Amino acid sequence: MLPRQVQRLGRDWIAHWNGSQILTLNSPVASCTRWAGHYPWASFPLPVPVDFSANWRLPPFFGPWRQFQNSNWQLDNFMQSSCFHLPNPSMKSEREEPLIKKRRLVGQCDTSAPEEEINFPDQKETSCHSVAQNEGKHSSKKGSIKRHWEYFCQHNRTMKIKEFQNKESDQSNTESEAKFDFTVMSYNILSQNLLEDNSHLYKHCRQPLLMWTYRFPNILQEIKQLDADVLCLQEVQEDHYRAEIKSSLESLGYHCEYKMRTGRKPDGCAICFKTAKFSLISANPVEFFRHDIPLLDRDNVGLVLLLQPRLHCKANAAICVANTHLLYNPRRGDIKLTQLAMLLAEIASVAPQEDGTFCPIIICGDFNSVPGSPLYRFIKEGKLNYEGLAIGKVSGQEQFPRGQRILSIPIWPKKLGISQNCVYEIKQQQQEDAGEKLEAAKQDSTQEIVTASEKSPSKLQHHFKLSSVYSHYFPESGVPEVTTCHSRSAVTVDYIFYSAASDGTDAQPGAEDSFPGGLQLLGRLALLTEKELWTVNGLPNENNSSDHLPLLAEFRLIER
Repeated sequence: MLPRQVQRLGRDWIAHWNGSQILTLNSPVASCTRWAGHYPWASFPLPVPVDFSANWRLPPFFGPWRQFQNSNWQLDNFMQSSCFHLPNPSMKSEREEPLIKKRRLVGQCDTSAPEEEINFPDQKETSCHSVAQNEGKHSSKKGSIKRHWEYFCQHNRTMKIKEFQNKESDQSNTESEAKFDFTVMSYNILSQNLLEDNSHLYKHCRQPLLMWTYRFPNILQEIKQLDADVLCLQEVQEDHYRAEIKSSLESLGYHCEYKMRTGRKPDGCAICFKTAKFSLISANPVEFFRHDIPLLDRDNVGLVLLLQPRLHCKANAAICVANTHLLYNPRRGDIKLTQLAMLLAEIASVAPQEDGTFCPIIICGDFNSVPGSPLYRFIKEGKLNYEGLAIGKVSGQEQFPRGQRILSIPIWPKKLGISQNCVYEIKQQQQEDAGEKLEAAKQDSTQEIVTASEKSPSKLQHHFKLSSVYSHYFPESGVPEVTTCHSRSAVTVDYIFYSAASDGTDAQPGAEDSFPGGLQLLGRLALLTEKELWTVNGLPNENNSSDHLPLLAEFRLIER
């Protein structure tokens, strides 16, 4: 017999108790919140107060159950959605966007999946779900992010599909020996220390999902599944690296190099490579902090490796791989540009070859700059006239930057020892002397940039022809790709830049910036839109344990 208070509610009330513990009103239950428990004397499951912040008071017709009126639960749009929704706590950080971000989510999975579709971190099949959402409140979903490979070489497409279907692909076939193909991943894995210091960015996450003991197995599973030949990792916490990250990656066949930040933040950058694929020629850490230069008072770092491909016909072939995490502060574009110049100068000192050109270069990292920003254009175009440029507009992170101070000319002092061409002053002089002795036929456009000194002190140059692996916008819709997504924003700040080869790159992004030799882009792991990420509750979530997505590309080394 139902209590009289419940009988008054009428026959339309449905109590459902099948282990799922859902209370609903004549509506589908796909998006309803599942309850943790019930009370035996109740005719339908009641919520057990746990670690949630909401304000629900039982309606008056639940009269005798007054002891539950202070249980801090909210009945939110009950007649419309027929579900209890648990709103996120209000965000109170002064650095955040408005307290309520209204995102209208359409929970539609990608129905145009190619032959090879990858679920992260596992490959469980999940169905499409509608996302219960009310004024920016997202329900946690158990679905996996689905990403697919985009190819720029039909033969490689066939081989890659075969490889993912059968990991035991034959590495000794004639074609593999004749051509050196390899994959590179860039991944900001979210330092636990930074996560806890910026907890306001992760209000959409359930607390257990933010624990390192939960996150690390997920991150390691992603790395295992993607199986890249080179890993460029950012926000690698030093104690975690020493205790478990390094040993775990070594057990997968990687050799690891690591550079921790110079200040009090215990994280840094790592580059790890498969020892079966490469051998190490040199490892060169870069510290951006300079105690004698007030401008460079931040502790970001970079790491530059020179790698020798194994099983390759050309004995002196080498590939330069750089990794960095530039300063975040959107209003300090002067520091960002100087840090970038220091990294480029180190690459320029590591990558030269005997003929005066540079070996193929890959630069990965979190640049804390958006596509199309002056800093981004400088990397891709190799030049930047910053005269009159506001300091807060360098990275493009803010639409209306507060820091409107104009960049000083020059940006960094001469005692830094780096020229406007982003090479070490001593190295530049040596290159200029050597350039005078080279025959004109051997001097290509890259060498001309090094030897031709710009007279204008407001013009920066670098001597690499770089392309971006990603296009940053989906061509069909023009919707931006996203590499990071949390409570505050969803943007692209992570990149893989590379020396694009001119051979066979008709379908390759950035082919106009190519030169003889270098790297041919064979394929890339497609990124997602912000809307797609919020269908799985943004980042981090149950299956993806960083607030960044891993970037992954496959290259072929092209002989000069």
